[in-house]
Amino acid sequence: MNTRVLVILSLFAAIGAVLSMVMPPFFGGMKPDMMLTMMFIGIIMFPAIKNVALLGIVTGFLSALTSAFPGGFVPNIIDKVVTAFVFFGLVLAVKKIAQKVATATVLTVIGTIVSGTVFLTAASLIVGLPGGAAFTTLFVTVVLPATLLNGAAMIIILPIVQAIFKRSRIITVA
Repeated sequence: MNTRVLVILSLFAAIGAVLSMVMPPFFGGMKPDMMLTMMFIGIIMFPAIKNVALLGIVTGFLSALTSAFPGGFVPNIIDKVVTAFVFFGLVLAVKKIAQKVATATVLTVIGTIVSGTVFLTAASLIVGLPGGAAFTTLFVTVVLPATLLNGAAMIIILPIVQAIFKRSRIITVA
């Protein structure tokens, strides 16, 4: 693996972890996962299977370690790995236009919904939902606001990352 790409992907994961930690909580102390946006940017900028696997595992563990969700360690890992590969498949399906802000935003919205669904399903099956909360309640109060927030974040962050890459002449695989 290219060291430069590895360093950039590590920075994306670290920035995502910091953003996730400073994000204010919503319903019942649950917070949207801003690490997803940074993982998605990493996949869009460097769409290779080894990068996707690395990002999925790393962001899964970082999310698991910083999760406020009761019993959310394992569901976070499952969620990020599955979501990374689903998102990668979506990026490959629209490879020629994946780096356009509008396309990336739509993919982020879809990816966040996939992530929330996988996380809540895994949490429900592995540890049960906290306080008897229903899947639908958590989906509407946590996943949907996170979807909007991640879409807005992609609109803001992706052009900045692309400008930095262009100025520094970092070549992407796409």
